[in-house]
Amino acid sequence: MEKSDLSMAENNSPDFRDALRRAAALCSRQEQCTGQIREKLRSWNVEPALAERVIGSLQEEKFLDDRRYARFYVRDKFKLNRWGKIKITAMLRQKGIAEDLIREELDQINDEDYVQTCADLIQSKAATLHETNQFNRKGKLFRYAASRGFESDLIHRILS
Repeated sequence: MEKSDLSMAENNSPDFRDALRRAAALCSRQEQCTGQIREKLRSWNVEPALAERVIGSLQEEKFLDDRRYARFYVRDKFKLNRWGKIKITAMLRQKGIAEDLIREELDQINDEDYVQTCADLIQSKAATLHETNQFNRKGKLFRYAASRGFESDLIHRILS
């Protein structure tokens, strides 16, 4: 058997077809990244070599695209969850997304919208605080905005 015949036979194996079918079903329900699918395949006890072929096949068929995943993730977490760039970056790194893709997608966030979102977040939190000491109040607002992933220099500018 030639090498291409061997890989063709392996791609037609029941294990490959089953793993591909299950992974494609996951990808069609919700946008996934390569790291999530790799982890899912590992949890299904799919052999690493077979898992990589499944991932390659999913990428070839456009079921799996880390650039598209990063784009949607950044947009959703910024617009819906009102997360800052630091938190978004950390979460995408945790999912195994490449640094250049992360940077590229974060650059798509409008600077004015970003500053306004941080200001709105701080303002809405300030309305719920009952702290009268200004120093403690600013500290709480700073920690809140920082926990949402906004940069410290931006938070200081807004609080000043």
